[in-house]
Amino acid sequence: MTLDPQTKFVLDQMAAAGIPPLETLPLEQARMAQTLPQGQEPEPVGKVENRIIPGPDGDIPVRVYYPKDVQPSYPGLVYFHGGGWVLGNLDSHDGICRALTNHANCVTISVDYRLAPENKFPAAVEDAYASVQYVYDHADEFQVDQSRIAIGGDSAGGNLAAVVAHLAKEKNTPAICYQVLLYPSTGAGITPLTASRQENAEGYMLTSGMMDWFFKCYIEKEEDKNNPLVTPMFFGNFKNLPPAIVITAEFDPLRDEGEAYAKKLSDAGVEVECIRYDGTIHGFASMAAVIDLGKDALEKAGKGLQKIFEKAIG
Repeated sequence: MTLDPQTKFVLDQMAAAGIPPLETLPLEQARMAQTLPQGQEPEPVGKVENRIIPGPDGDIPVRVYYPKDVQPSYPGLVYFHGGGWVLGNLDSHDGICRALTNHANCVTISVDYRLAPENKFPAAVEDAYASVQYVYDHADEFQVDQSRIAIGGDSAGGNLAAVVAHLAKEKNTPAICYQVLLYPSTGAGITPLTASRQENAEGYMLTSGMMDWFFKCYIEKEEDKNNPLVTPMFFGNFKNLPPAIVITAEFDPLRDEGEAYAKKLSDAGVEVECIRYDGTIHGFASMAAVIDLGKDALEKAGKGLQKIFEKAIG
């Protein structure tokens, strides 16, 4: 297919801005340059609170979003932002968290996990798992129903969500009812390169050069890509994982590994909905203010959450 007109407009605007490839910039400049299109005003929710929770190596900042509909208790979603484990923060993914809070009528806890290269693998994994365990153990503090806690993330955050689901199953805690995986990084160690990594290596925002930089920052050595905690496709057992929605994009280097991961879940008997959005690129859900396909993807993810949350009540 051809590029969706709104997606093409975003790519053209980025090209016209003349921003150098992020991997060529000093780290702090790269983090500042990672500004995705946002709406004029943030989508209203009930209330937003910034908090601190304890982590394995210091405090972890989190941002908690509450629905407009005031209730004594809600289902919960623990969300991990994307950015290659190097970029991103609570502000960069504020729009996604607000949308999911409203669509699923849930409390969303956005986690500001430690970033690379200052904190190499497995720091982000440790923070991600610890944050979900903390929310589970202290559900009442967040007005969250302990029996209805989901996890989610986009890109590198989707990687962390997938990894946490496996760890929670192996450790028998915490109980997770659903996974929201938006264009997740699941196949870093796969060789040869997937078709989508080759076809979409340049020109669609997430490039092969950027991905190489992310992994150079994130892992100590190339062999780490063989670790399932980096490449969750390499986990040996996919049975009894939480149901999931996996969303991919046609012009995304990560398209094929996301869809292969969904197939692994399905082949293991896990209920999974895999949706490819043709005509758009990696990160499109973060651009929902200007790309309607991103808005639709967040609505579908929210409906998936809402369905599982309602089922859990029954």
